[in-house]
Amino acid sequence: MSMIRTDFLVIGSGIAGLTFAVKTARKFPDKTVTILTKANTDETNTKYAQGGIAVVNDLENDSYNKHIDDTLVAGDGLCNRTIVDLVVKEGPDRVNEIIEWGARFDKDVAGDFMRGKEGGHSENRILHHKDITGFEIERALVEEAKQCGNIHIHNHWFVLDLITQHHLGYLVTKGTPDITCYGVYALNTLTKSVEKILAKCTLLASGGVGQVYRTTTNPRIATGDGIAMAYRAKARIESMEFIQFHPTALYEAGVSPSFLVTEAVRGDGGILRNKDGEAFMLTYDARADLAPRDVVARAIDSEMKRTGTEHVYLDCRHMDMERFHEHFPNIQAHCLSIGIDVARQMIPVAPAAHYCCGGVKTNEYGRSSIRNLYACGECASTGLHGANRLASNSLLEALVFAHRCAEDVASAIDKLDYCDAVPDWNASGTTEPKEMILITQSLKEVQLIMSDYVGIVRNDVRLERAMSRIDLLHNEAEELYKAATLSPQLCELRNLITIGYLIVKSAQFRKESRGLHYNTDYPQKSELLQQIVL
Repeated sequence: MSMIRTDFLVIGSGIAGLTFAVKTARKFPDKTVTILTKANTDETNTKYAQGGIAVVNDLENDSYNKHIDDTLVAGDGLCNRTIVDLVVKEGPDRVNEIIEWGARFDKDVAGDFMRGKEGGHSENRILHHKDITGFEIERALVEEAKQCGNIHIHNHWFVLDLITQHHLGYLVTKGTPDITCYGVYALNTLTKSVEKILAKCTLLASGGVGQVYRTTTNPRIATGDGIAMAYRAKARIESMEFIQFHPTALYEAGVSPSFLVTEAVRGDGGILRNKDGEAFMLTYDARADLAPRDVVARAIDSEMKRTGTEHVYLDCRHMDMERFHEHFPNIQAHCLSIGIDVARQMIPVAPAAHYCCGGVKTNEYGRSSIRNLYACGECASTGLHGANRLASNSLLEALVFAHRCAEDVASAIDKLDYCDAVPDWNASGTTEPKEMILITQSLKEVQLIMSDYVGIVRNDVRLERAMSRIDLLHNEAEELYKAATLSPQLCELRNLITIGYLIVKSAQFRKESRGLHYNTDYPQKSELLQQIVL
């Protein structure tokens, strides 16, 4: 078994991981930065972000306080005000950095940024690159990382577990003081060998969990691997009940991942209508089509159930089509490819799992509860989003916390060392699984359970039924994991079962309806504001 030593280990190559990697590589040109990604470098949730990045860089027409207030309102009482303040106020400098690195945002003929408006925002503050903002940011960051000779990117490596004292033979529980991360075990999917990677500092930037649901806007790699391995390592996980469903994913029966129709379309004037052509949002919220995502998703869900349909419609026919083509060329082209002319026909849309507001609990510098382990991006729970993420705040959060993680570890890296006592991975006694159906069918079951019982609307009976079925799947998967030669499919199944458990358990603990968590048995909010930490 081979071994890799690196000063900085980054798990994930989206906006969070690449920003951290570039900053540390430049600050320490004599140290190594290793990035592990289980697919190609640019295959990340970042790549699929359409709408843009929310940032206050026009103080004549906007203000930090307005952005802060919008974020707090969307978060429904559970945002950490200190975190909200620092993300909003530090955000402009971080955005300016990626612009210097080559990220391009749309400008008007006078050379000023074109700023969009999305649900929950009181002002136009969304910078965008047409309707492929995430793709453009990812492109710029990948190019910047390639300029750093001490960054080493390993594609098609699947991280199995974080290495802690547990792997040295010690009993590790959530109450164990000073749990420490020494690196990871990772499966090189090209050679099918498990490698031991020792690191002084490890950053989890592994993205989201959308594939735990049957319908999601997330790519197939979004299987919650980082959160699941952190939970197994006894890190603190919080707020997993708050799963954001994007209100307007393009409805195509049987297609997954779903094509996202960005909220910016409604920001530009798109109107949601039911099967009878009625504009229904005003009956649910005074902000109508520009209400926060949790409100819009529940409204659409309600209309679908009331009318017995599988989708509603997004009406863009009244909009300026020249502007639509300029701002949303990919949406227009994709709709046309399936026979929908947005100038003449309404777009069928339905909610789809989109973003995890919870994750690995971190402090204001991105530190987890495990020493030498940081978390950043969607896999982290920083306190910014509370019970519901404000549209386009996630890319900003990733930039700010990638910077903060890099600054924090910079002061400690020279005092850290490797743990040479870590044993090699033990795969003795395992065999190739005889039937892949055992894995693929269990995956379908997890997604059906979560979609049917733990979706936009929940109740105690559904949650109890989901938990009993997830327990059964967990036992089956663990037996298979112990006996079978490891594969990405088996490991992803195991991680998704863990993610399902964390979502259900957190939802069971929250005896109220707040933000993205709506339980019909507890339709009111509680006066007690609390984060559910597992």
